[in-house]
Amino acid sequence: MDEAQFITALWVVGILAEAMTGALAAGRRQMDLFGVVIVGCVTAIGGGTVRDLLIGNYPLVWIAHVEYLLAIAVAALLTVAIAPVMRYLSRLFLVIDALGLAVFSVIGAQKTLALGLNPLVAVVMGVVTGVFGGVIRDIFCQSLPLVFHRELYAAVALFTAGLYVLLDHLKVATDLSLLLCLGLGFLFRLLAIRRRWTLPRFHYQESAH
Repeated sequence: MDEAQFITALWVVGILAEAMTGALAAGRRQMDLFGVVIVGCVTAIGGGTVRDLLIGNYPLVWIAHVEYLLAIAVAALLTVAIAPVMRYLSRLFLVIDALGLAVFSVIGAQKTLALGLNPLVAVVMGVVTGVFGGVIRDIFCQSLPLVFHRELYAAVALFTAGLYVLLDHLKVATDLSLLLCLGLGFLFRLLAIRRRWTLPRFHYQESAH
């Protein structure tokens, strides 16, 4: 398996896991099966879709490869069937999500650099790819997006994408760059969960008159 196939395999695992977490979020809002599929799909591929629309990267991956969209829909519906046991898999999904975040961030940066766009734009697109699926999911579920107030998430995507762009600029071998970015991004996210690292919060209230 070459590096492209390896990244693709990790990406597929990541989007399927995200589809299932999206389906669970829809279930908490007592949505019907159509809602479950829609929320599962936007969670899984929303970030990549937003990225490609912004940088003009066509065709969108789920249009070029409809089988991915079908697999995501099936994963979302499967979640409904196995929902009673999902609580026992929460730690596994945290690990897969951490790995998926690193993978999505790297892929976002990779695709942007491949189009010859500015490195800073590549970093931003890495963050968009990593976090916007969850943002759209939470908006659909009428919740404040978790990435804005929970353990470090967007910051992990920023670190991972930024590191990849830096190593690319330094002409580091691609396989070594992937190993470093995926490993460090994954570890960073797990430590953030374990130690409950967060960014400083901004509290503002209007003064009473």
